[in-house]
Amino acid sequence: MKEEVKKIIDIMSQRFVSHPWHGIEIGEKAPAIVNAYIEITPADAIKYEIDKPSGHIMVDRPQKLSNHMPCLYGFVPKTYCDEKVAAFANEKTGRNNITGDCDPLDICVISERGFNHSNILCEAKVIGGFRMLDGGEADDKIIAVLKGDQAYGDINDITEMPKMVIDRVRHFFLTYKDLDGGAKNVEITHVYGKEEAFEVIKLASEDYNNKYGDVNESLVEALLAAVK
Repeated sequence: MKEEVKKIIDIMSQRFVSHPWHGIEIGEKAPAIVNAYIEITPADAIKYEIDKPSGHIMVDRPQKLSNHMPCLYGFVPKTYCDEKVAAFANEKTGRNNITGDCDPLDICVISERGFNHSNILCEAKVIGGFRMLDGGEADDKIIAVLKGDQAYGDINDITEMPKMVIDRVRHFFLTYKDLDGGAKNVEITHVYGKEEAFEVIKLASEDYNNKYGDVNESLVEALLAAVK
């Protein structure tokens, strides 16, 4: 019976669009290369984010300042920033009061190409990250380059990226809440390389599994229980 139920689920996955957070895999080569679901492009004057229950992109708010997101921005599927990510941030900062923000792990994907719309998937090569704290919550930003990008695709670590490119991304996150009075609550304590970024991704994946488990297995168990 269990194999028949799994086959039904496989057929359903071909018929219906997957939830971008729960239904898309993190990537076979993770944490070095991950799938990134892009919510915002550099051309956007609106902050979009995923509606967690439905998986649709929703308008969060208009950007109040003239500076726009300097890169592709989104999240890594099947990740969650909770206890393990928070514990790692506490360890690295020497603090003991940082908590997880209970969101998917954010990712910034740098490319020299322009993109016309968001709500897309791309493969991203991880090169580092920012340890960002927002209101005392761990809000790490993984930094990656678009796989195969002609300008940045050969970069393997954040130390190889032109400093001005990283400074531009860093400046955005430190200032985008200025008009809301929230900038004083945002800090970037560290800019770290790919090995540390790999660890953050692994921990966020573990946090996800602890929170949600294997979605397909949960569905199998629920369907089997329903037909008993």
